[in-house]
Amino acid sequence: MDMAQKNAAHGKETCRWCDRCGTLLLGESCSACGSGGREFEVNSPGDIRPCMGDSVDLVLGLFRDAFETDAPLRGKAIFFNKIPGEDRTDEIVAHGAVIGILRFDIRLGRIVLEIRQAGAELFDGCASKNIVVFGGMSGHLKGKSVPGANIYDVKGEFGIGSALILRKGRKIGPGIALVPSGGMREAEKAAKIRDLDSPSGMPLSPDADLRVFAECNRGHVRRIGRRGVREIKEFLSKSGRDLPVTVSFSGGKDSLAACALAMEAAGKPELMYIDTGLEFPETREYVRGFAERSGCVLHTASGGSGFWDNVDSFGPPAKDFRWCCKVCKLGPVSEMIERDFPGGAITVEGNRWLESYARSGIGFVSKNPFVPNQINLNPIRSWRSADVWAYILVHGLPYNPLYDRDFERIGCYLCPSCLSSEWMNVGRIHPELHSRWEDYLKDYAERRGLPEEYVSMGFWRWKVLPPKMVQLSEGMNLRMRPAEASGPSMDLLKGASPCVAGGYSMEAVVRVQRNRDFSYVEDALRTAGDVRYSPEYEIALLRLPIGRAKLFGGGQVSVTAPDARNARKVFETAVKALIRAEMCTECGICARKCPRHAITISGGMRVDPGRCNSCGACVGSCMVIHYYDKLMEGAPGKQRSKE
Repeated sequence: MDMAQKNAAHGKETCRWCDRCGTLLLGESCSACGSGGREFEVNSPGDIRPCMGDSVDLVLGLFRDAFETDAPLRGKAIFFNKIPGEDRTDEIVAHGAVIGILRFDIRLGRIVLEIRQAGAELFDGCASKNIVVFGGMSGHLKGKSVPGANIYDVKGEFGIGSALILRKGRKIGPGIALVPSGGMREAEKAAKIRDLDSPSGMPLSPDADLRVFAECNRGHVRRIGRRGVREIKEFLSKSGRDLPVTVSFSGGKDSLAACALAMEAAGKPELMYIDTGLEFPETREYVRGFAERSGCVLHTASGGSGFWDNVDSFGPPAKDFRWCCKVCKLGPVSEMIERDFPGGAITVEGNRWLESYARSGIGFVSKNPFVPNQINLNPIRSWRSADVWAYILVHGLPYNPLYDRDFERIGCYLCPSCLSSEWMNVGRIHPELHSRWEDYLKDYAERRGLPEEYVSMGFWRWKVLPPKMVQLSEGMNLRMRPAEASGPSMDLLKGASPCVAGGYSMEAVVRVQRNRDFSYVEDALRTAGDVRYSPEYEIALLRLPIGRAKLFGGGQVSVTAPDARNARKVFETAVKALIRAEMCTECGICARKCPRHAITISGGMRVDPGRCNSCGACVGSCMVIHYYDKLMEGAPGKQRSKE
């Protein structure tokens, strides 16, 4: 087993640092001095990135607050490595070592610092506070608590949870204050020992900035750039399809790097930008300016007011319930491609494996099932964040100025996938955008009997809480389920059970806001099978080979089928059609997905019975159906969050 495999098995990634130049190395050697660098480890997945702009001031400020000095880091190259945590959690890398952890504490609502062994060694000689000297303890001390009776000296004033430098004889290590500084010597447990060891003699780096980082990795950038350009050229030459080359240009760093590769491989690609209606003003301005400077044609798909028009029906979007993406992104972009590229398009995108689990297996060529007539190329799929930044810096590409404002990712300003720490950042630079969404969330929580922490601590970001957030809510004794359903709900009157007349039946009442007349339900049912409809009495009968369903304007649904399994199938088909009709966002994806052009959008989904053959192709493209399990309270077998 080689070193890389060994480290991966233990959740570690091996990186390299050039001690001569004082920066991270991405390839096998430094392009500036030729050094092979020194190995050090970070936690997986190792998507390391430069610390830049306001982030540098943030890090220096944390160390100044803790130790009254930032001297060991001032002017030095600093990097972040994102690791798992409740919210923002970054390893701080400097001098070729992980010196600490920057963590957003959701309970405190602020960023806190934790130092590691290398950080304690680095600051030991210059810190003037947050130092505790103790003795009298022996054996393995890592993870143990220091009794107050063993403390010889306490330097500075600090509170509970503060980062400490611990000294015992010649050994140094990081610790955490378990009591305030004034009560240290009287406490039974005064400080927790994170680590304690003799100084390692870690090498100190010279001053270095982003220009040094770029220069030292110029050769590596050249290699990965050539590979990306070659992949695009080879696909274009072998595909045999004379389609326009486009770039999905979001205004983020990854799409910028992908665009530069596409420009080198295919001249001037046309840019596709999705203005979701929730974009940062800086992003809109940046995208327009980039298109003008580069001379590339810019196509804009607009989500308009789609988010605000639908949020009352669907409730706040969540990490596991991103209905907004289909309404504000997929619908507009599929419409734009149909309008501007009727014959289809080849689109270069900035998807990367390390961005998310969902993208971890993406290949060079991919297709989005919700966007027909588009072939996607992913030339930077294997790149780390640091690779992207090195490429941008080496080529002098103008990037979105928000990256200098301590944002790791840039998308919609209220995206549930962003962090609570980034949301606070939005409030700092765009208080008007921040207030509009905060006010909506507070009203939403109040109407549904949810605690104020639903908003203040970001619990709204999950439809079903993950284990880490369940543990947090239970620890705070918070009730995180709404007092009333936030969307459609169902009262199941009778599960699949034997019917007196023979076969099996099911009955339920579905509660969903009536946004349209019942004829739209008829159309939705038609995509599943044969329908008979009475507009006078608002009754629709769905007939399938495996059973029948009756739907009434008041939300009643009754089903009969030969057996229990088919009864459940027909029931789910009927209920999905009902909520699909009433909650249609008019995104138009279903119409573009229909192979027989049987669907039009006119105040909702309309189906031409002369063209529709009930193939069901449109059903899989519907956002409402996609999130049926998240939307429908009371559905049989629905997974609920733990109270």
